[in-house]
Amino acid sequence: MPVKNHIALPPGSVVGIFGGGQLGRMMAVAAAQMGYHTHIYVDEIGSPAIEVSHSHTIASYSDEERLKNFSQEVDVATYEFENIPVNSLREVEKLVPVYPKPDILEIAQDRVAEKDFCNELGIPTAPYWRVTDLEILEASLSELGRPGLLKSTRFGYDGKNQIKVKIGDNLGDAWSRIGGGPGVLEGWMDYEREISVIVVRTQSGDVQCYDPVENEHKNYVLHRSIVPARISSETKEAAVNSAKHLAVSLDLVGVLAVEMFVMKDGTITINEMAPRPHNSGHWTIEACASSQFEQLIRCICGVPLGSCARNADAEMQNLLGDEVNDWLVYLGEPSQRLHLYGKGEIRAGRKMGHVTSLKPLSKHL
Repeated sequence: MPVKNHIALPPGSVVGIFGGGQLGRMMAVAAAQMGYHTHIYVDEIGSPAIEVSHSHTIASYSDEERLKNFSQEVDVATYEFENIPVNSLREVEKLVPVYPKPDILEIAQDRVAEKDFCNELGIPTAPYWRVTDLEILEASLSELGRPGLLKSTRFGYDGKNQIKVKIGDNLGDAWSRIGGGPGVLEGWMDYEREISVIVVRTQSGDVQCYDPVENEHKNYVLHRSIVPARISSETKEAAVNSAKHLAVSLDLVGVLAVEMFVMKDGTITINEMAPRPHNSGHWTIEACASSQFEQLIRCICGVPLGSCARNADAEMQNLLGDEVNDWLVYLGEPSQRLHLYGKGEIRAGRKMGHVTSLKPLSKHL
């Protein structure tokens, strides 16, 4: 069966989204505003995106029959998180375009492959070693000669499956903490601040970036994003150029978020990348003409990009756990925009929503 046409999909077309969390929810809202329907494919009930989607499928991400049915009901497909089996997306791709391409997701799913790719392009990362057992971990840490961060190569986010290690630690315990490997040992970075750059690219190769954002974390979970980031014009240029270089080299269609460390000398080092809208880009909903979610829909549906230009300064704060109970306070502030994700159970550290504060556009970076 031929792949469906994917150029300039008209309103009324169906966008398939793998994953039903808050990112999928905001993708579905953006699609609806542009006249598109969405079909959510998720493996659990009660997902926030289902509430705002035209239709949905609840099934295993490896269910071949349900994947085939889903492919026949959508005109293009995308995903809102990285832990989708790449082989499943490749099966869907036989019938309908999938963006960003599964090959990009395959790189992003493996921290070592991700760093290898960056280094091959001449884009710096932290020093790193692939570790497959305790003996290799011990040797790698000895070679590093200073503290490092041990992470699982896959399925880690928001601080999960990672632990700081140093020579003399109980490495067996650390190895267990990341799930028993395989893993990656990264040199601990003495950086000045963390930033992220969100880059968007169309099927025709048009590429744009949003302004770099400064990120603050709480217990390894993003808590606050501030734009503009407090960086020099030279650092901004290097960050934007690196993000664009990655997007073009990956042949990206869609959105790519690139997390970076700004070192004390102003140079940048890549930490991680995610081929999807990103938590640190939620501010774009109110502070830009076209949000990261709208840009994703534009890219995958063959529509020209909107503007990434910032029309206000902004500060986005995640509402983690019971912070969401202050929702009425945020609604009472005219300069703030509240987004709640529709999650039923409040848990410590769980992203329940976010609030964006807008300020007049500054003249500096």
